[in-house]
Amino acid sequence: MLFRRLTFFVLLAYAIPLVAVAQSAEDSPSPLLLELNAIQDVADGCRMTFLVRNETSIAIDKAVFEAVIFDTSGGVVKLSLFDFRDLPADRPRVRQFDLPGMACETLEQALINGASSCIVDGAESAVCHDQLTVSSRIAVDLLG
Repeated sequence: MLFRRLTFFVLLAYAIPLVAVAQSAEDSPSPLLLELNAIQDVADGCRMTFLVRNETSIAIDKAVFEAVIFDTSGGVVKLSLFDFRDLPADRPRVRQFDLPGMACETLEQALINGASSCIVDGAESAVCHDQLTVSSRIAVDLLG
């Protein structure tokens, strides 16, 4: 009898942390991943290419982000709104934005200053702000 109780308490001691880990994984919201994927000089400026993965399970009808562009000296050279349009749930999208009159070699950082507009089911939503995760796969930093 004592052995059964001891076994029960040992199993319980190991099970509680596993339940807590499972709950914390379920509680963390799935991200809206925004990656600066590439930059390319074009005829009239620099083209920025973004890869967006909406893993939120929520279809976003329209996402507009305020972007701040910094040059290699750290100075702000442009403040712009990037309209990422619709971002379907669980489907990647590539979006491109041109920075007229700017050579890509002068670009050092881009800052996603926040969501100017985020429409879900016809109404403003906080999902574009609350679940946004930014990254860059190139030398130009993407901050957020």
